[in-house]
Amino acid sequence: MPALAEIVRFTDGYLRLTEIEDYENALNGLQIENSGEVTKIGAAVDASTYTIQMASESGVDFLIVHHGLFWPGLRPVTGSLYRGLKHAFNHNLALYSAHLPLDLHPKVGNNALLAAAIGLGEPTPFLELKGAPAGLLAESALRRDELRSRLEESLGGPVRCIGTGPMEIKRIGICTGGAGGEIYAAAKEGIDTYITGEAPHWAAVAAEELGLNLFLGGHYATETFGVKALAAELAEKFSLPWEFLDRPTGL
Repeated sequence: MPALAEIVRFTDGYLRLTEIEDYENALNGLQIENSGEVTKIGAAVDASTYTIQMASESGVDFLIVHHGLFWPGLRPVTGSLYRGLKHAFNHNLALYSAHLPLDLHPKVGNNALLAAAIGLGEPTPFLELKGAPAGLLAESALRRDELRSRLEESLGGPVRCIGTGPMEIKRIGICTGGAGGEIYAAAKEGIDTYITGEAPHWAAVAAEELGLNLFLGGHYATETFGVKALAAELAEKFSLPWEFLDRPTGL
């Protein structure tokens, strides 16, 4: 039975947590510890009372998430935060969060896996955030409608397309999650098509002004890849079972 400390030490190094700057409230790494042993790994996009309960009901005692407990910032341990923490403590559940280090990882990262899922070969780093490239750029000969079909198949749901760029696509930028607000920075890198999860309203206007195709696949849907892949990687290395805990937000 592997020790929690051993798994955390390996994961911190594998994701290069100390090398990658992130938003302050991401608080990457171990956010809740348990008694020190791990028997089953869980993966979820978001840490919440519900995913913590789902984990304990499934026998998970090491839960990996992309968005941790502290995104809302400093707050009192009351209400839902109190309930979530209490449930985790009562069920010996450790919680590990990885945000940008998981987005940009070359093997288990959200961007790399989405690019592979839609058949984009040999992408290069793209769109600097917090001092590091947070996305990927790829050359393409896809038509716009074909790209949309591939995205919908890979993401398992509808994809919103602001089709104000060329029908014949040449350069695609990918940055999963909520990176729609980076559309002007993305355009400066010479793309004609931008794929992300969600965007503010004004980004649709910007896409038209810039002559870009903007694809919105859903914040949640575009960020299921990384936690699944990381859980599978750790499960194989440490000979443990793992399970994905699906709790879509609708965004």
